[in-house]
Amino acid sequence: QVQLVESGGGLVQAGESLRLSCAASGSILSVNAMGWYRQAPGKQRELVATMSSGGSSNYADSVKGRFTISRDNAKNTVYLQMNSLKPEDTAVYYCNAFGSYSTTYGSYPFGSWGQGTQVTVSS
Repeated sequence: QVQLVESGGGLVQAGESLRLSCAASGSILSVNAMGWYRQAPGKQRELVATMSSGGSSNYADSVKGRFTISRDNAKNTVYLQMNSLKPEDTAVYYCNAFGSYSTTYGSYPFGSWGQGTQVTVSS
């Protein structure tokens, strides 16, 4: 299977920046879309940003112009640079990835989630 491990969350003040990282590991053959989602207390999980293997990106309207997603395909790692953070950005941020992995019996598709990393922005 494929595991995703996130890092980089923390507590910051409004207007400051954070950078999240998420590395995929396992018997990976290919990683297609990678992205970030977030879930605030009492709310549904929502898309923050995604990026295809070719570099096409998509952002939630609420983060456009402040957040930037990037990937290092050689390392199967996706990053989220978060600038000008606001208290409403406070949430658990989850990494997500789709692709294929290999086993003794052949290759299979995967869709994996990370364990989540807390981002708290104080006013």
